[in-house]
Amino acid sequence: MEPWMALAALAACMVGACLQRVSGAGVGLVVTPVMVLIFGPVSGVLLTNATTIVSAALIMSVVWRNIDWHRFRQIAPIGLLGSVAGALLVGALPAAVLQVVVGVVVLVALVMTFALPRVPHLTGPAPGVAAGTVGGFLNTVAGVAMPAMVIYATVSRWEQARFAATLQPVFLTFGALSVATKLGMGTASVEQLPPLWFFGLLAAGIVLGVLAGSVLSKRVSAVRARWVAVILAGAGATLTVVRGLTL
Repeated sequence: MEPWMALAALAACMVGACLQRVSGAGVGLVVTPVMVLIFGPVSGVLLTNATTIVSAALIMSVVWRNIDWHRFRQIAPIGLLGSVAGALLVGALPAAVLQVVVGVVVLVALVMTFALPRVPHLTGPAPGVAAGTVGGFLNTVAGVAMPAMVIYATVSRWEQARFAATLQPVFLTFGALSVATKLGMGTASVEQLPPLWFFGLLAAGIVLGVLAGSVLSKRVSAVRARWVAVILAGAGATLTVVRGLTL
């Protein structure tokens, strides 16, 4: 592995974890394009899933009191269905096509997350079940479950602080389901992953990012942090699509 690859991955994890601590989301949006550009669509998204598990666990310990466990139970377990479907798609698509799909999903995620029009207010378990299924699918294919979560939060009129906090155990569960289904179904393998020291580097980056985010959360608004994530993720996703089209 070239030194620049390790440094780019470290920087992405630090920035993504920092933004996620401030605004509730950021790791998938920022880390996925970088990992996919370096390691390819299968290993790159798998690494993003693993990164999400660690970052969400750390942030969850900070925002524990605001987590809505009732909504978590509505959303997270059903993610298994979407994750299995996503793993099947990952195994069926050629690498170049999958890379384009990942980039496009991130770009669509940005549009849906930050330009979503007003939608009707929906109640009951159905919106949560739909969000969990779609979120599990998107997370497994592209490492980005945010669009499904934002749409659900909008239609259910979910209060922002509890939404951002509850995202952490949801993202942790989706990340674990994505890793388990892809490895268990053979659409990704441990042999495709970088050496163990690289995971230690990523873990260090996540810890530093969460610590920095804890400081910045008192000075930087969640809206501003999200716009930083939009710019970084948009640039990375565009490069991912271009590279996939030229493979």
